[in-house]
Amino acid sequence: MAKDWLHVRRGTAPLVLGMPHTGTHIPDDLAPRFVSLWRARKDADWWIDRLYVFAEDMDATIVRTSLSRSVIDVNRDPSGASLYPGQTTTELCPTTTFDGESLYVPGQEPGVAEIAERRDRWLTPYHTAISAELVRLRDLHGHVVLYDCHSIRSHMPRLFDGELPQFNIGTNNGVTCDPALEQAVERACAATGRSLVVNGRFRGGYTTRHHGRPETGVHAIQMELACRGYLDEPDTPDETNWPTPYDATRAAPLATHLRNILAACLDWKTT
Repeated sequence: MAKDWLHVRRGTAPLVLGMPHTGTHIPDDLAPRFVSLWRARKDADWWIDRLYVFAEDMDATIVRTSLSRSVIDVNRDPSGASLYPGQTTTELCPTTTFDGESLYVPGQEPGVAEIAERRDRWLTPYHTAISAELVRLRDLHGHVVLYDCHSIRSHMPRLFDGELPQFNIGTNNGVTCDPALEQAVERACAATGRSLVVNGRFRGGYTTRHHGRPETGVHAIQMELACRGYLDEPDTPDETNWPTPYDATRAAPLATHLRNILAACLDWKTT
């Protein structure tokens, strides 16, 4: 049965792009329970689907959800276990924004049974779709790269100190992909002259850790971008200034770099 919140663009190249946080849709029955719809959409990975639109020309497969991460974060462990023990993060069904603001009207937060229902309704089908595409392309090519696309504001004191590097490469400390792929992506990022880190604050979420099985030919890597690379960030985001409208001209230099990074993901087996 078709799912209007789940979008799969099938290609034939050995490359799958995951986009778990591009969505802003909030079901009508849940909307009144949030303090504000703007707040419930605030932490989306804004405009990532537009930034990576060139991937279609590379014949990549793209799996994305139009659902807001405030309803359920499909890049979290379905058990609810933290992927970053000891560090501040948000839950499977977040109750706060990245800045620590309450998302729900008091008393309207989802309970255990509702969280389980949301997981079965949305998280499980999302990862089932990714798995199907990975198997299809791995069987076709013998290997496949899952590149998980993310972005976040450059300054987020509750989550990390100082300014985030432009490129944040995550492979769960080298577990989720062949070292040669990690090195190829790192070289492509370094060639841009912009700041980068490998397995820093963002080492890869559930998508990368769950699907990345290099011993089976499935290699997963997460890319967390600092938003300043493709849009202007307000010092204090509010309903009047965030998100900044997407400007393709403003984003073009970073998009060119990202095309080269994805090319490295396609070429790493031959380098």
